Amino acid sequence: MTAEVLLERAAKYLPDEKLAFVSAAFDYAAAAHAGQLRMSGEPYLEHPFQVALTLADQQMDATTLAAALLHDVTEDCGIPLKQIEEGFGHDVAQLVDGVTKLSKLALPMPDELQQRSSVREQQAENLRKMLVAMAEDLRVVFIKLADRLHNMRTLAVLPHDRQQAIARETLEIYAPLAHRLGIWELKWQLEDLSFHYLEPRKYSQVAKLVSGRRVEREEIVVDVIRILRNEVSRLAVNADISGRPKHLYSIAQKIERYAAQGRQFNEIYDLLAVRVLVDTIPECYHTMGVVHSMWHPIPNAFDDYIANPKPNGYQSLHTAVLFKGTTPLEIQIRTRDMHRVAEFGVAAHWRYKEDDKDVEAEERIGWLRQLIEWHREMSGAEEFLESVKTDIFNDQVFVFTPKGEIKDLPKGSTPVDFAYRIHTDLGNRCAGAKVNGRMVPLDYALSNGNVVEIIVAKKDKGPSRDWMSPNLGYVKSSHAREKIRQWFKKQARNENVDLGREMLDRELKHLGLGAGERDLIARLFKYENTEDFFAAIGCGDVNTQTIAVKLAAQEQPKPVIVETTVTRSMPSGIQVLGTGDLLTNLAKCCNPVPGDLIIGYVTRNRGITIHRQDCYNVTREDEKERLVSVEWGRTAVHYPAKIQVDAWDRVGLVRDISTLLAEEKVNISNMNVNEHKNHTSVLFFDVETSGLPQLSRIMNRIETVLGVTSVVRVGQEHSLKPKDSN
Repeated sequence: MTAEVLLERAAKYLPDEKLAFVSAAFDYAAAAHAGQLRMSGEPYLEHPFQVALTLADQQMDATTLAAALLHDVTEDCGIPLKQIEEGFGHDVAQLVDGVTKLSKLALPMPDELQQRSSVREQQAENLRKMLVAMAEDLRVVFIKLADRLHNMRTLAVLPHDRQQAIARETLEIYAPLAHRLGIWELKWQLEDLSFHYLEPRKYSQVAKLVSGRRVEREEIVVDVIRILRNEVSRLAVNADISGRPKHLYSIAQKIERYAAQGRQFNEIYDLLAVRVLVDTIPECYHTMGVVHSMWHPIPNAFDDYIANPKPNGYQSLHTAVLFKGTTPLEIQIRTRDMHRVAEFGVAAHWRYKEDDKDVEAEERIGWLRQLIEWHREMSGAEEFLESVKTDIFNDQVFVFTPKGEIKDLPKGSTPVDFAYRIHTDLGNRCAGAKVNGRMVPLDYALSNGNVVEIIVAKKDKGPSRDWMSPNLGYVKSSHAREKIRQWFKKQARNENVDLGREMLDRELKHLGLGAGERDLIARLFKYENTEDFFAAIGCGDVNTQTIAVKLAAQEQPKPVIVETTVTRSMPSGIQVLGTGDLLTNLAKCCNPVPGDLIIGYVTRNRGITIHRQDCYNVTREDEKERLVSVEWGRTAVHYPAKIQVDAWDRVGLVRDISTLLAEEKVNISNMNVNEHKNHTSVLFFDVETSGLPQLSRIMNRIETVLGVTSVVRVGQEHSLKPKDSN
């Protein structure tokens, strides 16, 4: 490890006086970190050196390289920031200070006393501070991303739980951030490294799939490059043509998408990929014409990101063709300048920032300025985290106003999201929408190029509370959701309390619980005052659909009937404490599902029967010594539940409910319909669900079906007589 390696890379784009500045920073860092070692045993200087090398590959300015070399000397060596400023100037000192502050925002580790929610809140607050720092000087985050990359490369020396926490944060925050800034070279490395630690088995499986026919694929790519180079040379185009490597995380995601569509791994056409770099935009289109004249294009696989750049500035032509009529192949064509932006994003414009602030780079982070503006309106750190993940890091769609103005929205956004994106008042008064001149429902998913027109209500009634339900799909963006929350918060407290109580009772009824559980649920959400909890539900701060999730996440009470320390995981997904290796089965009288409080009954010849703790057969049991404590295990099995649907009788009712359940991938094992003379029907469905959260979600969705008046979960109280399942 010597300064010469770094200076050699920086010399490709920096003048001599700037190289001397970087060299001085290296010498200073080497002296400051002398004798210090990392957990891996290597000299500590290796870390800032590798961070600076990564930034030199991105051709970052000398100030950034110097700050990268010095970014740990203040915190780890006790050197005052003022001393850094005296030696290297105000800009370097400010960058070191910014990175030091971000380094202190380490992801907290959960322990037995710390709830997961507090970890998420801390992560959200850290992200808020990081993005605010970005707005002040984006180079702080360039250094932070390079810092995280080297930490991920050396993650193996940390304990397993720490590896998991850092890898998860990297995949959820840092990799999407690199993507949003357009820094592809860092994005794919962060994703693949995170994937390796989070899902090592799946990582190995994908790696084997990719390497299985590597030689054959490489031969095809060589053949493609040879043919294409000969054809392009006839146009007198100076082109660089190369194979484009595929990255394991993106392949794993594509495998999942293809599997959901019933397609196979060998149908992924961009496993074979070629990239063509030329000098000018006209040459891009001429080369594309050559490609399409030689090989048949695959329908709907052409994208022109030159005419329509991505939000992060990415430009290129993408196409997919059938090579020799049988082999799918992806080809990307762009100029060399576009390629630099594609690899390094906004960082590609920063080498000149010391001399003149780059206007283009500033324009490319307009989304960040907007985000900082939004964060002042968010009610808490978690809302801000949700906003970033949905509105900034997700893929986007571009739609038009009737006047031709383009608006970007998170992928899957609806006309309601569009209305709030234009103006809060337009969202509050949204009563309908037209897309491309045709009326559409308000939960319609917008697509690229749609022209959206909002129809406003004559009276200002405000938004519908249904828009707040994530199960109904009216709102995708957290920006719109926050605006709706703000509207309801302004309403009278008494109205919110009454409405919240009504909504909570309806959800408890869905889950087979009574009003007596209100206080318990409120405490789960950290509300000591139940009325405050009602008000929070009424104004939209708390969504009732999260109640089932909270209940399902609760740990079971400690054993009180059988005192023992033996725990065995049973095949049915139930853990039985203190009973040995016995067969378990779910009681048909109360149909418990994960999330319910349960208890086991030791039978004489059928192992252990699992009941809900409030089951009639359990509460009336005389032989209490045969009851044992049990808890839910972690398996992917499905659990039966019975629901009752009261509705006005109409043609197509059963079909609509069955279709809805099929969309949720819920199996119906049995169904009964009782028709009454007053044109009403009572339908009983035996369904197989994954637990309380899914059961709650499908019941809420069934309530929206035309004609349905109520949906409840049927327990033992609906049976004609108690069933002896013991």
